[in-house]
Amino acid sequence: MSKEKSPFQKIIDDRHYIIGCYEEMLTRIGETKLIPIIHYNLNDYSEIEANTISIDKVIQALSIYFQLMTLVEENGATQYRRKMENQEDITSIRGSWAEAFKNWKEEGISEDAMLNAISQTCVIPVLTAHPTEAKRVTVIEIHRELYLLLVEREILSLSKLELNALREKIINLLERWWRTGEIYLEKPSIRDERANTLYYLSKVFPTVLEKSDQQLKGSWIEMGLNPDKVKNPDFFPKINFGSWVGGDRDGHPFVTPSITKETLLLHRENALSLIKSQLLILAKKLSVSAISNPVAFLLSEAIEKKSKAMGSAGKKAVLRNPYEPWRQYVSLVLVQLEHTISEKNTDTNTHYRSSKALADDLKLLRNILVDNGLKGLSEDLLFQIERTVHCFGFHLAKLDIRQNSAFHDKAISQILKANGEKDFDFENWNEEKRVTYLNKILEGHTLITDITVSYGDEADNVLDCLRVVRNHINLYGSDGIGSFIVSMTRNLSDLLVVYFLMRETQLLNTNIKVVPLLETIDDLHNGPEILEKFLKHSITKQRSSLVLNKQEVMLGYSDSNKDGGTIASKWNLYKAEKELSAIGRKHHTEVYFFHGAGGTISRGGGKYHRFLESMPLHTVNNTIKITVQGETIAQLFGNPLTATYNLNALTSGVAKQTINSQISKNDVSYPLETMEFLSQKSFEHYRDLIQTPGFIDFYGKATCIDVLEKSKIGSRPARRTGTRTLNDLRAIPWVFSWNLSRISITGWYGLGAALKQLKTEKPEAFNALKHCIEDWNFFKFLMIQTETNLILSNVEMMQLYAELDDHKEERKIFMQKILTDYQDGFNMIEELFEVPATVRRDGQYDNLEWRNRKLVMLHKLHIKYLKLWRSIDDENSIEKEKILTKLLSIINSISSGLKNTG
Repeated sequence: MSKEKSPFQKIIDDRHYIIGCYEEMLTRIGETKLIPIIHYNLNDYSEIEANTISIDKVIQALSIYFQLMTLVEENGATQYRRKMENQEDITSIRGSWAEAFKNWKEEGISEDAMLNAISQTCVIPVLTAHPTEAKRVTVIEIHRELYLLLVEREILSLSKLELNALREKIINLLERWWRTGEIYLEKPSIRDERANTLYYLSKVFPTVLEKSDQQLKGSWIEMGLNPDKVKNPDFFPKINFGSWVGGDRDGHPFVTPSITKETLLLHRENALSLIKSQLLILAKKLSVSAISNPVAFLLSEAIEKKSKAMGSAGKKAVLRNPYEPWRQYVSLVLVQLEHTISEKNTDTNTHYRSSKALADDLKLLRNILVDNGLKGLSEDLLFQIERTVHCFGFHLAKLDIRQNSAFHDKAISQILKANGEKDFDFENWNEEKRVTYLNKILEGHTLITDITVSYGDEADNVLDCLRVVRNHINLYGSDGIGSFIVSMTRNLSDLLVVYFLMRETQLLNTNIKVVPLLETIDDLHNGPEILEKFLKHSITKQRSSLVLNKQEVMLGYSDSNKDGGTIASKWNLYKAEKELSAIGRKHHTEVYFFHGAGGTISRGGGKYHRFLESMPLHTVNNTIKITVQGETIAQLFGNPLTATYNLNALTSGVAKQTINSQISKNDVSYPLETMEFLSQKSFEHYRDLIQTPGFIDFYGKATCIDVLEKSKIGSRPARRTGTRTLNDLRAIPWVFSWNLSRISITGWYGLGAALKQLKTEKPEAFNALKHCIEDWNFFKFLMIQTETNLILSNVEMMQLYAELDDHKEERKIFMQKILTDYQDGFNMIEELFEVPATVRRDGQYDNLEWRNRKLVMLHKLHIKYLKLWRSIDDENSIEKEKILTKLLSIINSISSGLKNTG
């Protein structure tokens, strides 16, 4: 194919280049038998079947191949965006600040209104560890190194010798990767998962933050806006980070109070280290001489005051840099930070009580520089560290504490029983009785727990955890503490229980938010009523000023999907956001949402700019908090340029929603009744599938859920309590297991039948829906997402996995239902867009084309070893354990091939 004919020629050339490097590496280390596998022809599988090639090496070779393809595609997307920037087409980059500025200018938005929207923007990515991520930090670093080499190769001025040297670096790096071993062969501990998140928080995100700010500034200036208005870091988006690793204890027995304490201290240690390293750079570079530059009185006064407070250490810092007062000031700030790190905190003025005090010192320095005509130095040297302090503070990331409402209920029952109450079965009390009791306790002033008493496992665990939080706040303040999140919030009492526990541990007077997590479709329906009662509660009103009249509500994408299918899940989330936001406004409270989204479309994944554009009007309220889970962290933020693009898509997306809410009073009239019809019919169709007799048996055989339950991929168990029911199964392995079999029903099942029924019964409504598909962002995004999962499904592989169910009639029933809806889904979406997916989604089909045949090879190996593993009855067999390890490697490789499976 000629270069003129293919829009993907650049990526095709880059794929051939990296494959050539990979083959050269394999040749040099004597693994030439694997090279035909990389090229794949139909005869090769028989060679693998005959065991003439090591299966482990085949799996490893293909896993690395898939990841190389992803790196090339990421680089291709980055270079495409750069090309648009160079060709003055910067505004056409979807999700970019330039796109936002262009739209705002066309709508007549003033520069001050733009800046106001930007400064109000608050984005909180929350890193979580989930059972779809198995990569080690070492491999993540190799990915990053290789990506940067691919970016370096784009430099047009490189000589032939330099290009050859670069190729050698890539080949040697690939060998290091090959010899490293990329996944955990033992089940990762909380500490392993925490090491991963700490790597991103301390090593990746500070760089990404700097690049993101540069993009915002550069785009503002490029669009002809006043450059002086983007010099002040105070006006930039508030970007804070969160983590669940070490704080999320829902069904996770290994997250103990001591782990939480340890995690909070590690976060602080890493944050202080990060700030210190940037202050050292500032001190080194701020070499302004007092001999040739006038020294402001404010600066001399500040130096004298700090030097005196620091004693001999302060005097030493000042003497080190005579005639350089600006550097002296930064050196004194460093001494104060050193005292903070070493906890020399006896005297108030010798250490920093909080990051705000440091931010004030840096702001003073900035103002002195600006007022004395040194604006350029201020922006060049101070901007980054000020942003670092604003965004990371002394806490690095806020640690959310999550626990299941049922766990809390057990804790209360144990406390009542230990206190001698005859009626102690709190778990089985009705809602009215629970609320009445909790209100009575909350109105009183006497604590009913004693730190010296053991009440039972659940009660001791939750009380000890909150005491850890209390002690941390006493020492360092509350900046490092996120929200107290209640999984499976079903009633007001589930939230009042947390108020009770906070009262017992002296936390009610803090700014920690109590957050309902609405997970199932029923929870989403009941959520508005629960929130209304909660916001009206006297304790909530008393605490409103502490939480700045804001209320966080977490929305679960996974469980609502497992509960009712993807269409009903997304529509009920959409409706809930509107209703919950309206209740917040009614009670003068700013409700913002914490989106518990995963990597896959079934669990709320997708492009950030589309995700934000699809939100209902007046629901974003300047803030988005969103989970970044498992393998998604590496995909979205592993490489600096990709990470910058994704962070900008989040921040600009929130700012756009803020402006939209200001200029649009009401929603445009969309066919909401038609969407309600689709949601209901898809829900009925989906429920019919999962309630068909034999479904659990078919699911257990046609997917590898049994392997995932015993796997070493994540530290968390696959089931909340160990009960073998669909309800108890975590939604993440539910999605993961279906996708690994390419029967991706979690991403599309129910849509085909619902659209077909709509067209038959309500043809006018169907046509109206068709006409608004380009204008209604929510519906367009939903259709694109669903279609993506249809494309990733594979009929040939579906049928092979289905054959693992030896019950022929059962298999026939389920496959007929699944394949019918699969085909209906494709046909109906094509009818809505009036263009086949193969034409509209040529990029996705191209990416899949480079993976599919190799994925078929892995799927066949997966099925082979699944059968073998299941045939061994002895659960303690060494052979069974060896096969489990092999299955984990295959699962990891398939995940790499599909890009996101969980």
